[in-house]
Amino acid sequence: MELVVQFQVLNQSCQCLAWKPGPVAAGGAESQHVVAGYSDGTLRVFSVSRTEMELKMHPHAAAVTATAYSTDGEMILSGDKDGLVAVSSPRTGMTIRILADHKGFPITVLQCTRKQYRDFGVEGDELWLATSSDRRVSVWASDWLKDKCELLDWLSFPAPASPEGFGSLPPSLAMFCPWKPGTLVYVGFGVKKEALFYSLHKKQVVEKISLPYFATSLSLSPAARFMAVGFGERLLRLLHCPDGAAQDYAGHDDTVHLCRFAPSGHHLLTASHSAVLVWELTGS
Repeated sequence: MELVVQFQVLNQSCQCLAWKPGPVAAGGAESQHVVAGYSDGTLRVFSVSRTEMELKMHPHAAAVTATAYSTDGEMILSGDKDGLVAVSSPRTGMTIRILADHKGFPITVLQCTRKQYRDFGVEGDELWLATSSDRRVSVWASDWLKDKCELLDWLSFPAPASPEGFGSLPPSLAMFCPWKPGTLVYVGFGVKKEALFYSLHKKQVVEKISLPYFATSLSLSPAARFMAVGFGERLLRLLHCPDGAAQDYAGHDDTVHLCRFAPSGHHLLTASHSAVLVWELTGS
């Protein structure tokens, strides 16, 4: 439990980051890289093993709010406060595509997952989604080597007029479901407090799980059928799917604004204003 590496960028705030996927090289962390998005619209790629910045790119004019690596690690997707999504190559530093479909609303989530090449009747070996703060989710199929990127689905989740007392609305969050291929999970401000499972094959919501409050963070375990949901009421809920069995945990000092399962599924990391908590999942 000690700090082993630290990267510092002066006069800029880091808004988001993502680890490059792929196996760790033999004998250490030679292949460990992280990309970080900053308030000036830049992306920086850091090598953890060499403790140095390898690349700086500037694909955005506004603050970067979300970033993700493609599943093969060959492309970096980034979204900004104005709703633009950029696709950039960490090999060349060039931005190869700009998507303006969410323009006008900050990008809250970018996520990539693998698919079979002809799944959904479109080419490409990757699915990725972009979520913006206006409760819209776009789902894309891509083959970056062939410069193909095709819109597969466009979701817009309804909500009532913003009620009084909501200084800022809960975030719109969507993620691919690891244990249900072709399905994504969405939480956000809406008519009801719930998590929605949407099937890309059936083009409809196929399952709903009620929540006690509107969610502020979300994570799905890659190793078991568990979903972690954080709330502004300093509460963390662990849900077992599909039966919806819930366990609630207190202990945070403020809004649970981040939760992430470890790749093994045995640990869960959560964060609030001034605390980072690590949970061990026994029996998972």
